[in-house]
Amino acid sequence: MKNKIILIFATILIIGSLKAQQNVEIVKEEFKIDKKGFNLAWSDVKLGNKHYKKMTRGGFLQALETYNYAYEYNPENAELNYKIGICYLYSIYKPKSMYYLEQAYEMKPNISDDILWNLALAYQQNYMFDKSIEFLDKYKTFLQKNNLPNKDAQISKKITECKAGKILYENPENVIITNMSNINSPYPDYCPVISADESVLVFTSRRELVIGGLKDNRDGQFYEDIFISYNKKNEWEEPFNIGKPLNSKYHDATVGLSSDGQSMLMYKAGDIYICNLKGDKWTSPELLPEVINSEKIENSACFSFDGNKIYFIRGKTNDVETSNGDIFVSEKINGIWQKANKLSDVINSKYDEDGVFMHPDGKTLYFSSKGHNSIGGYDIFKSTLKSNNTWTEPQNLGYPINTPDNDVYFVLSADGKTGYYSSIREDGKGFTDIYKINFAPQKATFQNGDDNLIATDENTTSESSLEVAEEIKTVNLTLVTGKVFDNNTLEPVETVIQVFDNEKNEIVLETTSNSKTGKYLVTLPSGKNYGMAIKAVGYLFHSENFDLPESQTYQKVTKDIPLFPIEEGSKIVLKNIFFDFDKSTLKKESFYELGKLVSFMNENPKLNIEISGHTDNKGSEQYNQKLSESRAKSVVDYLINKKIDKNRLKYRGASFNEPIASNNTDDGRQLNRRVEFKIIK
Repeated sequence: MKNKIILIFATILIIGSLKAQQNVEIVKEEFKIDKKGFNLAWSDVKLGNKHYKKMTRGGFLQALETYNYAYEYNPENAELNYKIGICYLYSIYKPKSMYYLEQAYEMKPNISDDILWNLALAYQQNYMFDKSIEFLDKYKTFLQKNNLPNKDAQISKKITECKAGKILYENPENVIITNMSNINSPYPDYCPVISADESVLVFTSRRELVIGGLKDNRDGQFYEDIFISYNKKNEWEEPFNIGKPLNSKYHDATVGLSSDGQSMLMYKAGDIYICNLKGDKWTSPELLPEVINSEKIENSACFSFDGNKIYFIRGKTNDVETSNGDIFVSEKINGIWQKANKLSDVINSKYDEDGVFMHPDGKTLYFSSKGHNSIGGYDIFKSTLKSNNTWTEPQNLGYPINTPDNDVYFVLSADGKTGYYSSIREDGKGFTDIYKINFAPQKATFQNGDDNLIATDENTTSESSLEVAEEIKTVNLTLVTGKVFDNNTLEPVETVIQVFDNEKNEIVLETTSNSKTGKYLVTLPSGKNYGMAIKAVGYLFHSENFDLPESQTYQKVTKDIPLFPIEEGSKIVLKNIFFDFDKSTLKKESFYELGKLVSFMNENPKLNIEISGHTDNKGSEQYNQKLSESRAKSVVDYLINKKIDKNRLKYRGASFNEPIASNNTDDGRQLNRRVEFKIIK
């Protein structure tokens, strides 16, 4: 499409701040302390220097392997300590940098112009925020005294991070973080995405089992591939390579998954692609249009709960200092993606944003940022879309979720109890790992008096520790899931599922059930009266109603749906036909369902139908007979008014003589108050 810089998630070029560090050289004469072992150690130094000059995370890790061998020969060399410290500081093991940089500073306080800066960063990574601020102040003074370039903005930013870090570190959030050891590998694993019901987990990995088996020459790591795991009986199964056509022999990464797990967003070579699950096969990735993919890099994206919006990151670069990705959104109208708009400055800071995720509640946005009150690197934030279409001030998810290192690609289950994200932590299996967060209501257990909340292995988490995560802050949505099947054969049926707003008489979302399993899933944010219509060729359409007040908290509704073939005697309940109490006048909330009925009659011009009205047993039979008949007639009159031949239509009132549930309960009586549609010819 366009020539772009290829941005790789796990391989970031590190330039700018490291220019001064290239001038630190290990002098052969100063390094030599003994003939024995020197030649081998010096070979290790030279090889380490070769990797070090790449200025990439992968290069630093490769340099560490040989520098550490040289260190065994001479641990008292200031320059070697410095370079080992830098390798740790700019790789994935940042806290380890402090020891070596301190050693270098003690041996040679003037070893480099930025030793004070790098020590400040190392202290920050070790949660020594006051010490970091002390060295940042020293660095600022040093630059002024030596007439070196002003770095006040960078220093001020780091001081702000340390002040925020100190506050959040001293007030840890009540969470339990576990390493997903059965998902992670010794290689980079990151960018987890989940279906709303946590039945499927898809992520990106650079492990050995990649399709092409090739490595990227820039960092020596395997190319990215997409892997998948299924949740069976609350246990994540062994992940496997999702295969072709999603994965190729080069970089392929997942960035977003629809709530039902049927559509995926991918990142390839600077652009975002979309693919869909048909049965158990994925379609080939399709490049999204230029209103989303621009000449800039787009590298992270997610769907809205209804699939009608895509939130994504635009503007990333390979330079970690100048990269300034922002969050944009594009809306699909009449099947066409519209021009993307940048979210407000309340969300987008003047620093880099990444890892965007919109929760299925339709209003809570999670994203990573180096701005706002980040405590270092990328922190995860959340913001809520208000009724006036403005965003709340982003809230830092706090420590220990966020660390002074990069914490990105956070996603949250529909019920709000479980989050997944990418992080680098002490209990990692290697490189970036995927972690699970259980949000707990009670004070979690501390380990050895430390302020860090326990980060356990996924396979060793006790039942008691998980019990504290049972209650969580309110999530206002309903998750509806189940299977659609043929009522006669019980075979799964692929259907079109439309969810509509009964009050506004408009479609909210449209999806399909899976052709192989019949499974469907929709998420319905609270605050609307929803109708749901399930339609397939050769079958009567099926309707459901979900009247969800604003106060409706999270609930999961499992509803398997039998579809009845279009044949004489088949009947369904029209669940989105509404009347005022004790009246037969159709309410406006009925019009979308009635429109579906009109369409069905026009699509099947040979059908004759009967509309029947039914009541509960409150009141006399005579009264209910009149009311039920009058309501059935209102529906028939509506159809006639919409040009349906009156000779194809009959109506009758059944009073309370044909109940489908007990009239001894409120729920039963509610089910009995209904309008039915039946094929009579």
